[in-house]
Amino acid sequence: MATVVITGGSRGIGAETVRQFAARGDRVYFLYEKQHEKASEVAKETGAVAICCDVADGAAVRAAFQTIPDVDILVCNAGISISGLVHQMSEENWDRLFDVNVKGMYHCINAAVPYFLQKQRGSIVTVSSMWGQVGASFEVAYSATKGAVIAMTKALAQELGPSGVRVNCVAPGVVCTDMCANVSEETMEDLRQQTPIGRNGTPMDIATAIVYLADAEFVTGQVLAVNGGIVL
Repeated sequence: MATVVITGGSRGIGAETVRQFAARGDRVYFLYEKQHEKASEVAKETGAVAICCDVADGAAVRAAFQTIPDVDILVCNAGISISGLVHQMSEENWDRLFDVNVKGMYHCINAAVPYFLQKQRGSIVTVSSMWGQVGASFEVAYSATKGAVIAMTKALAQELGPSGVRVNCVAPGVVCTDMCANVSEETMEDLRQQTPIGRNGTPMDIATAIVYLADAEFVTGQVLAVNGGIVL
């Protein structure tokens, strides 16, 4: 039985990841920021412990981890998306994207690594995006944050590997979550048609990959593209 900490666990990919780890008997804690009702529902359904915490707030993250007795697996899933042309992107929105998507990952890893170093083992799975691999028009800021997640993953794998800690990344493609709520049906259908396997992704598709990487003992520093082949 492992102790698993998942950020952004109240909905979408994060909630499904909570379900999959809990279903196999792990002790699961998940962080969330605003979705109190959804977090309560996930906690009640799975038996996981919900902790309200903005990952962009370093002090809040440290306080949250002080309530967790141990960490074997950390899943850095929390993230936000703000779209827009780069010359119209406000500095406030640019900073918020990096504070959550990149600095939030930094805060959580800093809090978890001491547990790993003490045991000389551990697993970190980060969540990037296909846009972190290839970039996207109208998504420059978001793409930049997700590219940073990939770079951090690869660097951390080298830094922490000698201490028995593996670090891997999942790069989802188009996934039907709340993040796509403002995308038109026509656009989603067009993306589906561009995907070689003929459908868009589900939270379960991504969560299954996260669980695999969390357990894969001879895999580190890798980016697993879970996108149906839309980016090859």
